[in-house]
Amino acid sequence: MAPELARLTVFHGIKFKNWDTSIENPTYHMHSFSESKVRSLSKQANSRQWIEYNQTHLTRTFPSGKRVDSSNYSPMVAWSNGCQLVALNFQTSCSSLLLNDGRFRENGGCGYVRKPCTLMTKDDSMEPASARLSIRVLSGSCLPKPKGQRRGECIDPYVKLSLYDEKEGKEVCTSYTTNYVVDNGFSPIWNQDKYTFDVCNAAVAILQLAVWDKDIHSKDNFIASSSVPISCMRQGFRSVRLFDSNNTRSGAFDFASLLIEVKLKEQMLEEI
Repeated sequence: MAPELARLTVFHGIKFKNWDTSIENPTYHMHSFSESKVRSLSKQANSRQWIEYNQTHLTRTFPSGKRVDSSNYSPMVAWSNGCQLVALNFQTSCSSLLLNDGRFRENGGCGYVRKPCTLMTKDDSMEPASARLSIRVLSGSCLPKPKGQRRGECIDPYVKLSLYDEKEGKEVCTSYTTNYVVDNGFSPIWNQDKYTFDVCNAAVAILQLAVWDKDIHSKDNFIASSSVPISCMRQGFRSVRLFDSNNTRSGAFDFASLLIEVKLKEQMLEEI
């Protein structure tokens, strides 16, 4: 790189050799890793050094070049290691983009979320906070037709609950599905069993509530969803606003919501 150009840039990308060398580099040096490298580094025995590196330096991660269909990798592992710039493909709506929207919605969608203290401490013995989460889906309200269509048959909605979490450098996902309610998108009532999740890393984990339209003869249709970080969950009866596939609330989605009951048994959650 020409010295004249280098003086105009804030951060300089450098090749990764080892964490000891990287940590000693100037703070304006940064690493860029593909999704496969992210998975590889997170499984190594010295992965804690990556978290230490990210306390003073920046890491950028990006999707594999093989994703010609503009699909995405999960951002959970990169976030759990303190990576600041987790790049995703925005061309195709998917669960990863919904998770990304939920992560940054907790700070008003400004594009910045403060790291939890578990990713900023020098204490290697400090384990991520864990918790047990119990969710009961009670009812829905004003659920629109797929893609906000005005015409068509009444939907048969059901809710898929998915906990996206991280454990020992790997993403883990636990999912449950409610029964579907026949021909009722206006005020469907489920009020069934409670669904229990064991949260391994409460500072990073996100609960995704997705409403689908059951179709016996073809593929089920996505209606709306909401992704809520576990660190933002509050106990009691809660109204959850739903968003369309583009993470917006407009038109037919203005009043779409779910009523749920939340119970959260915290373990060290005050440390988040």
